[in-house]
Amino acid sequence: FEKMIGYTFKNKELLRIALTHSSYANENKLPRDNERLEFLGDSVLGFITAEYLFEHYKNKQEGELTKKRAYAVCEKTLFGYAQKIGLGDMVLLGKGEEQGGGRNRHSILADAVESVIAACYLDGGMEAAKALIEKFVLCNVPSGSQ
Repeated sequence: FEKMIGYTFKNKELLRIALTHSSYANENKLPRDNERLEFLGDSVLGFITAEYLFEHYKNKQEGELTKKRAYAVCEKTLFGYAQKIGLGDMVLLGKGEEQGGGRNRHSILADAVESVIAACYLDGGMEAAKALIEKFVLCNVPSGSQ
């Protein structure tokens, strides 16, 4: 997975937590799941995306930039990124979620993307998170003054 995303974690535990859904943590009585990382990752993703749009769309007003950011970070779009990197195969799910199709559930995979971003941020700093986001998220946002 690290090869796929182009980042090697110094602290592998952060990656494990990022890939641990609450259903798995509950069933296995683990102290942590990816929900806190998801919270942080959402903000890191939003900030880096906003910065990118601000720099690359110099002629766009706030409302247009907001729409572009909303599209880039929405659940449906994040699900697409998750599929691209095979995240569904990596997420640790509880038996119920596994049987219920959790590996293909938009919300679970979008949340896992945000969790991986946060883990990358905590492990390697803003530049590491930015590189990951640029590689998988911002590559789909056209640059320039469109």
